[in-house]
Amino acid sequence: MYAVCQVSGRQLKFGAGETVRVDYADSLKEGDPIVFDKILLVSDGKKTKIGAPFVSGQVKGTVVAHGRDKKIVVYHKKRRTDSHKMRGHKQRFTSVRIDSIEV
Repeated sequence: MYAVCQVSGRQLKFGAGETVRVDYADSLKEGDPIVFDKILLVSDGKKTKIGAPFVSGQVKGTVVAHGRDKKIVVYHKKRRTDSHKMRGHKQRFTSVRIDSIEV
């Protein structure tokens, strides 16, 4: 069974027992429960239920850890002017273990 949920303006596919990365939530600590209630689609392999816009139910999970992705290097250069800039960015994320999908 899996569900597609809307989280922070993105559509993410959740399956029971999986660990997924969502946008960083600083208000949550490791071990805290989290509930996703904006479910767009639910499928059990035989039957698919599509919401208009949402399906009633919830996806329950537990926060596993917080972390940062690999560094993304952003480099700007203007030719023939000896002008360049180098910047970097590490995106923060929250890992969530999906415990159950209830519809």
